Amino acid sequence: MWSRRLGRLRPVACGAEELRRRRREREAALRKARREQQLVSKRLLRDDAPEEAGEGGVVAVLGEAEVQQFLRLAQRGTEEKERERALVSLRRGLQHPETQQTFIRLEGGMRILVGLLTSNQALLQLEAARCLHELSHSEQSVVAEACLPATSYLLTYLSSHSSDFIELCLYTLGNLIVESEAVRRQLLPQGIVPALAACIQSPHVAVLEALGYALSQLLQAKEAPEKIIPSSILGSTLPQHMLQLLQPGPKLNPGVAVEFAWCLHYITCSQVNNALLITHGALSTLGLLLLDLAGAVQRTEYAGLELLACPVLRCLSNLLTEAAVETTGEQMQLRDERVIAALFILLQFFLQKQPSLLPEGLWLLNNLTANSPSFCTSLLSLHLIEPLLQLLPVSNVVSVMVLTVLCNVAEKGPAYCQQLWPGPLLPSLLNTLAFSDTEVVGQSLELLHLLFLYQPEAIHAFLQQSGLKALERHQEEAQLQNRVHALCWTALHR
Repeated sequence: MWSRRLGRLRPVACGAEELRRRRREREAALRKARREQQLVSKRLLRDDAPEEAGEGGVVAVLGEAEVQQFLRLAQRGTEEKERERALVSLRRGLQHPETQQTFIRLEGGMRILVGLLTSNQALLQLEAARCLHELSHSEQSVVAEACLPATSYLLTYLSSHSSDFIELCLYTLGNLIVESEAVRRQLLPQGIVPALAACIQSPHVAVLEALGYALSQLLQAKEAPEKIIPSSILGSTLPQHMLQLLQPGPKLNPGVAVEFAWCLHYITCSQVNNALLITHGALSTLGLLLLDLAGAVQRTEYAGLELLACPVLRCLSNLLTEAAVETTGEQMQLRDERVIAALFILLQFFLQKQPSLLPEGLWLLNNLTANSPSFCTSLLSLHLIEPLLQLLPVSNVVSVMVLTVLCNVAEKGPAYCQQLWPGPLLPSLLNTLAFSDTEVVGQSLELLHLLFLYQPEAIHAFLQQSGLKALERHQEEAQLQNRVHALCWTALHR
């Protein structure tokens, strides 16, 4: 079960929406790597114009003496501007791993930085928080743990009146949470979940995006399914608010929706208590969002759509595996045909623009059709078998999933097999028997078995089109030979 926008803390050359778009483009690769390779991803807020960082935009590594000097000036400078400039210089130096290591080795360095963070001068507080943010982006866990003394203050400042400051604190906490279990152990008893639950009611889009990021980092912790999600998350108001933010309509913000859809995905794939999410209306909300995504594709409004489509498809797929869907009677509150039609619009979009997402859509189609004759009927009545078969050549993974969906339809009995037959199904199956992948061939054999069982005339057509010869090449394959022999016997003796 399976961008960061530049800071708004100072004016920048391009608009906030453009910056968010760039962040999402960068995040697409990180999301893919994280879900496929379990890599840690962090985000970095920077708003320096290139000329501010020095000639050519290159920031120098700071030695121990320079770090000490900037800290001394920031702490004891005679003028506030002088103190602020010293922190700015330190923060730029902390962009380098070498300076970060120098800083955390320096005795008293973090204590001074925390003192500036808790001062009563807003500009010094902001620059100290930015220094911590640079440290939080380090790839070294020892740097994250060195920031432990600051985390309780960052948590306190989530109730600040400045949305920019809250945003910065959220991204810093998110970076630290994912890196260090020690940080999580400290923040959970201090009330990070209630603090996040309070932030989710913010009217500021940037705060909500940052909150979604921090929460998603917390939900990915290895101990989340056992120690964080059951009591802290599901026991809070966060799930209901997340679902409200995913409601389609004019108030839906794409960036916010992406963050919270991924949060919901991490909760559902933990399988802690998906029944609770279902009772909160998760299926109907996500089903409507699926229709909204399909509508966006039809209107060609699909910039960044794949970032939202992936977690929505996965959440729906996970929720549909719950026995509670049947026992509670909760449905998507949508007509079957609308859901299936929307899903195929997205599959065609993925085929053209984002083939890597085809398995996500087919996984949902599999879960929809596995135990639902009505969804299988929709698949047939909308004449979608041929478009489904056209996906077979894409990849072995896609082929297996397409064939699995077709098996779901065929196993519903003679009436369904009769509608599958005749048509392009048999030529497509004969082509898949030429594949070398044993999983693809095995799923093809399963579908042929169901067709032979419920639609005997398929046997005659299979023999006429040299089906036995296609089977012969797999007679010696250990994983397939029993099924091949059984199918050959059925073809010759029925």
